[in-house]
Amino acid sequence: MPAESPIPADAPARAAEPRPAPGATPPRRPLGARAAAEFIGTAALVAVVVGSGIQATELTKDVGVQLLANSLATVFGLGVLILLLGPVSGAHFNPVVTLAEWWTGRRGGAGVTIQEAAVYVPAQIAGAIAGAVLADAMFGRPLVAWSTHDRSAGHLLLGEVVATAGLILLIFGLARTGRLQHAPAAVASYIGAAYWFTSSTSFANPAVTIGRAFSDTFAGIAPGSVAGFIGMQLAGAVVGLALVALVFPSGREAAG
Repeated sequence: MPAESPIPADAPARAAEPRPAPGATPPRRPLGARAAAEFIGTAALVAVVVGSGIQATELTKDVGVQLLANSLATVFGLGVLILLLGPVSGAHFNPVVTLAEWWTGRRGGAGVTIQEAAVYVPAQIAGAIAGAVLADAMFGRPLVAWSTHDRSAGHLLLGEVVATAGLILLIFGLARTGRLQHAPAAVASYIGAAYWFTSSTSFANPAVTIGRAFSDTFAGIAPGSVAGFIGMQLAGAVVGLALVALVFPSGREAAG
C-alpha cells in the first residue's frame, strides 16, 4: 500500500481562498502582465497582417487573391490572439478600444482607468512597430522601410470611419448584452468582412496603422497618410459609442 501524500502546510489557507464562480470575470491581472499581453498581442497581429501580405504577393500577382489571403490570415490570427490573451488584458490590441472602454467606465463602471490606458496605448503602439519589423525580418526585407502606399483619398478616410464605428458597436454591443464570450469569433469575422466591404480595407486601429507605416509592402501605409487615418479612426470610435448608446442604452442612459 503506497504511503499517503503529505498534506501541504498551506492547505488550510488555500482551501479558505475564495474561488471565482464558473463563468465569472477572471481575477484582474497585474498591470505589467496586462501591458505585456497588449504588446505581444498587437505585435503578433501586425506580424500576421504584414507577413501574410508579403507572402501573398510572393505567391501570386492577382491582387484579389492577395487580399483574400491577407484577410483570411488576419481573421484566424486575430481570433486566436483574442481567445488566448483576452483573459489577461481584455485583448484590446487597439488604442480606440482602450480609450472607448475608459470613456464608458469613467464614472466608476467596469473598464480601464486613465492611468491604465496610459500604459496600454504605448504598449500597443510599440508592439505594432515590433510586429512590422519582425514580419520584414522573417521575409528577408529591410527591417524598417517606410511605406510608399498612399492612402489619403477621401473615400478611404470615410471607410476608416465606417470600419471603426462598426468595430466599436460590435465590441461594446456584445459587452452590453453579456455575450463577450463570442468576441474572438465575432470580432475576427467582422474584421475579415470589413477588409472587403470598406474602401480602406479596415485598419480601424491607430497602433496597427502606425506599425504598418514601417513596412513598404502590400499591407503598408505611407507615413503621410497615417495622421488622416488615425483622425478618422477616432471619429469612428465616437460614432460607434453614440450608436452603442442608442441601440444598447445602459440603465443610466435609458433613465436619462
